[in-house]
Amino acid sequence: MNVHEYQGKEILASYGVRIQRGHVANNAEEAVEKAIQLTAETGTGWHVIKAQIHAGGRGKGGGVKLAKNLDQVKEIAGQIIGMDLITPQTPPTGKRVHKVLIAEDVYYPGESETKEFYMSVLLNRGKGRNMIMYSTEGGMDIEEVAEHTPHLIFTEEIDPSVGLQGFQARQIAFNLGLSGEAFKEMVKFVDALYKAYIGSDATMFEINPVLKTSDNKIIAVDAKVDLDDNALFRHKDLAEMRDVREENPIEVEAKEVGLNYVDLDGTVGCMVNGAGLAMATMDLIKYAGFEPANFLDVGGTADAKRVETAFRIILKDANVKAILINIFGGIVRCDRVAQGVVDAYKNMGDAIKVPIIVRLQGTNAEIAKELIDNSGMPILSAVQFQEAADQVKAALS
Repeated sequence: MNVHEYQGKEILASYGVRIQRGHVANNAEEAVEKAIQLTAETGTGWHVIKAQIHAGGRGKGGGVKLAKNLDQVKEIAGQIIGMDLITPQTPPTGKRVHKVLIAEDVYYPGESETKEFYMSVLLNRGKGRNMIMYSTEGGMDIEEVAEHTPHLIFTEEIDPSVGLQGFQARQIAFNLGLSGEAFKEMVKFVDALYKAYIGSDATMFEINPVLKTSDNKIIAVDAKVDLDDNALFRHKDLAEMRDVREENPIEVEAKEVGLNYVDLDGTVGCMVNGAGLAMATMDLIKYAGFEPANFLDVGGTADAKRVETAFRIILKDANVKAILINIFGGIVRCDRVAQGVVDAYKNMGDAIKVPIIVRLQGTNAEIAKELIDNSGMPILSAVQFQEAADQVKAALS
């Protein structure tokens, strides 16, 4: 589950990470009120207006701007709230901005120059260990840094049996070229950041930039946080941070009815039981020369009602040109699935305007094929995996 920047900063602050402070506003008038409140709390004279959407690169799309007085706060907030913000990480149509973060100015003059760093905590799946990835090139896309100057990216792997060690936090501060008070501050920052990552059951914390201020404080200026959905039962407060307006509406609807659905970019809709078979089915579609339109695992139950619900979810994607149903009848008998498919097709009438290919294997597979073939419905049946792929290819060619 993704959260907004201001929510990620709330999590960080609760673990002792120093953050760029701010308040959220839902309209231009409220933005002015929050700016006045923030000035009273922090003394900041300028305010940074930041669009709150689940995507990076907001500054490039005009979603992050500096206001030097309250009139500008109102004007800029009014411009950003309600806009469809387009960034490299949004759909082509962009994402609608519903709220902004009014943040303090942390780039104030002082005894030393400000410096920006990149830092993230995530799982190295290849080694089964968490790692801290960091760079002196903060404020830039880390992908560009990796491509053009990979020697400026450092990693620190964490042994799960002992956790983050003090020498590792010091090594990070040293590699970032810090000394004196800034060095000590960075060591504290890294330790608190890792505790936030572990404590919130996150899959990623990305801070870009981490700022060394002119008076040698270390501050999280941004916060991109992904939380593990499977651990949210332990964090009821974090689960309440979910903003469904930022999520794919089809995926939200599918989740509400208990379907495991992920929207993709292809043209062949998939209805499968079991994650492994679903992945294999997607591979089969790609080998046939097409792209899957979704990942959809209907689970162990595939009665008429559930199949019909799955049909309606899949067909909400206008790009779907065919649907491949691939069910292994272990827990559920194939003939019951076949009857469910036929009944769902009848119930939906003319709503289904794309070819349906059904491949059933397992208990009563032969009976299931007869049910499909004798249904009088324009449903194609297959027995073998490759046969199903060939039928998809023929239907779309």
